[in-house]
Amino acid sequence: MNAQTDWLPAEPDLETICKTYNDPIYALSQAEVPAIILRNAYSPAQCHGLIDRFTKMGLMRDEADINSADKRTRIDIGTSLGNRGADKANFLTHAKTTEHLFKFLFNGFDNPVDLIYDSLTALSPGKEVKVAREPDGSRYGPAIFRVHYETHSYKPHIDHVKYREQRTNYEVYRFEHQFAGVLCVQNADENGRGTQAILHRCLWSEEVQPHIAEETFDQYAVDNGIQNCEVELDQGDLYFFNTRCIHEVPPVQGNHARIVLAVFIGYSPEDGEVFVWS
Repeated sequence: MNAQTDWLPAEPDLETICKTYNDPIYALSQAEVPAIILRNAYSPAQCHGLIDRFTKMGLMRDEADINSADKRTRIDIGTSLGNRGADKANFLTHAKTTEHLFKFLFNGFDNPVDLIYDSLTALSPGKEVKVAREPDGSRYGPAIFRVHYETHSYKPHIDHVKYREQRTNYEVYRFEHQFAGVLCVQNADENGRGTQAILHRCLWSEEVQPHIAEETFDQYAVDNGIQNCEVELDQGDLYFFNTRCIHEVPPVQGNHARIVLAVFIGYSPEDGEVFVWS
């Protein structure tokens, strides 16, 4: 079998995946599969409705306004631990505003945040899936919309509160494994699927880190015959992946912003709780 195609995602729906894997989230933690993909998990029509609402509320810029003074290449609707975690008190305060916003932001629509949590619960037998929180009950942001504009990309990297960010003062540090969940709300090109990520069959280690830091990972992957998987999504598709796998996101190409609803997930096989945050 072709070296580039024998590491395949689990898909296309919860029923099929749960019949194939007794414990799908454990399989993901072991990088047995590059990703879990749930096709057509959310209505494309409702995606369009949400984007219209975000624009009218001023949460993102109007894509039709080519003369907008807002030139940011990424806009967040939610609370990012990665961006705000250096100030814990500020982060937790901001998370409260996000939680309040999300209480009414989806009125009249199926709640896409609930979709992610419910799907994750189905993929995590015997676990309790909940918004991440500190021992005093302070909760993290439950999810985040990321709006990416022209040319925005992410070079080969990992996302991990333990191995990359070393956030020892946060409760989520306790989890051995970290995943991401991503719902495609809009592709940059409205025609067909868009590549959301390239996942490499390479778990982060101290050996790999210099190649990430020096931006030579592409050559390292070639030299070591490392497989990869391109995740292509239609509007409304939801996928989960192991963020300790080296991954990258190609530049936005097309007439529209790439919009996703994203979460991070903390998991340990022996822990009865699965924590979710943004």
